[in-house]
Amino acid sequence: MSWLNKIPLLPLIIVAIALGLAPINPEPHLWQKLKMLVVGELGKPIDIFDLFLHGTPLLVLLLRLALRKR
Repeated sequence: MSWLNKIPLLPLIIVAIALGLAPINPEPHLWQKLKMLVVGELGKPIDIFDLFLHGTPLLVLLLRLALRKR
């Protein structure tokens, strides 16, 4: 996972926050898609793509921070 440590932390934080909270009104897409996933309504390809698009930077950031402590 050395490629993960090569990603600069500050830009990764900015992208994770920006995509995680976009759009703010009426609610962030990531939150909306996670709620849909929990109740079993995440079936359309565009919704799955949206979850992937908005969730990936946050997941990469969490992995980066978890591996940084080791």
